[in-house]
This record gives sequence, structure tokens and C-alpha cells, in this order.
Amino acid sequence: MALSHLNLLRPVLCRFVPSVVRTPLVTCSRVPFLPRPVVLPNYARHYATKKSKAKAKGQTAKVNIKAALVDDIISLEEVNEDMAAVLTTLKEDFSRSLSIRTSPGALDHIIVTTKDGKFPLNQLGQISMKSPQLLVVNMTGFPEATAAVTRALQESSMGLNPDVEGTIIRVPVPKVTREHRENLVKLAKQFSNKAKDLLRRVRSNTISQLKKSKEGVSDDTIHLIEKQVQQMADSYVADIDKQLATKTKELLG
Repeated sequence: MALSHLNLLRPVLCRFVPSVVRTPLVTCSRVPFLPRPVVLPNYARHYATKKSKAKAKGQTAKVNIKAALVDDIISLEEVNEDMAAVLTTLKEDFSRSLSIRTSPGALDHIIVTTKDGKFPLNQLGQISMKSPQLLVVNMTGFPEATAAVTRALQESSMGLNPDVEGTIIRVPVPKVTREHRENLVKLAKQFSNKAKDLLRRVRSNTISQLKKSKEGVSDDTIHLIEKQVQQMADSYVADIDKQLATKTKELLG
């Protein structure tokens, strides 16, 4: 009877009786204590690669000065207009002088050297188109420049072979060959390089003007304006390169 009561009390005894006094009759199982794993933070040191360093080194901070704030020093709007005019002239040259189709304007870009100086051909002679294969230059206005015009036509990169009769110069237009297309591309590059030279001149003149007005202006302000002008020039140079790439693709087909 006593033993049966003891069996009934076994679950209760397992809770309260210390393990050191447990008897074989009163046993209970214990879940062993396992330490909780400690998760350490993952510290990763990031090293800059050579490529990222070079990229960061090549990048310069953009400058954006409001033109109204420096009007008393220099007119950035006028500088931008001068640079825009260079790009406009380039586009006109491309359209007028670099076409696969024959037009009187195809000879306008040719510079004629005379004893009085250098002049565009269209200022010395009247150019007309008699047929798609023939251009005529009338030198009645400046007959003394006929020989110089003929020489300039021969020395141009267009592969021309003019025929002179008095003050009339007949210019047969060569067939559109691969060589002719490549010559037009060379001419396009010449126009582009000339435009870049003009941009550099605008920039140089602007910097010179800026340095003349340096008195009373902080060096930091002068430096920022110079940087702004350089950014403007770089932007137009990029536009010139785009125009050249487009025209080259058009000429080469």
C-alpha cells in the first residue's frame, strides 16, 4: 500500500527533491544544458581596387555657377553664345560642303591663296551647276585670280581636274567612289579640327579677360569661373565629336 502511494507521488518528487538525494526508486530525466552559440558580427573590410581608384581619380566635381552672380566679372552667357556659334557654323559646313550629291556649295570651303591674301572660292568666283556631273566657276569679277583658283581646285582633297577657258573654269565632278567618300571624311575631320581650334580660342580669350579683371575678385572665384568655362568648352567638343561621327557614318554609307 505504501509502495503504491509512493508511485503516485513520483512525478511530484521529481520536481522538488534535489538530485543528490534521489533514490533509485525516484528517478527523473534532466535535459542537459547546452550553451547558446554566440553569433559574432561579420566585419568585412572593403579594399578599393585599382580600377575603382582610377575611376575616382578621373572624376572631377562639376561646377555650376549662376551667370547672374558673376555678370560683373564676365558674361558666361556671351561665352556660351560664342561657343554655340562655332557648333552652328560646323553644322552648316557639313550640310553645305559634305554631301554625296553635287551642289554649287560643294566648292565653297576651298581657300584660294592670292597675292592679296587668302579668300574662300565663292568670294572670288560665281559658282553654278550645269549638270550633276559639272560645276562652273565664272571668274569675270576677278580674272586675275583665275590661275590661283585653278591651282586651289587641283590641290583640294576632292580629286578635281578643272578645265580653264578664259575666265570660265569648268570642274567635272568625280563619280562617287569609295575614295571620294573617304576624301569627304577627311574634309569633315578638317572642319571638326577647325571648330575645336575656334573653341579653344574662345576659351583662351575668356580666361585672358578673366585674369584682367582679377583685381578685387578672390582666387577661389576666379578658379571656379575658369572651371565653368572649361566645362562649357568640353561639352561643345563632345558635340563636335558626335557631329563628326554622324557625318562619317553618312558619308561612308
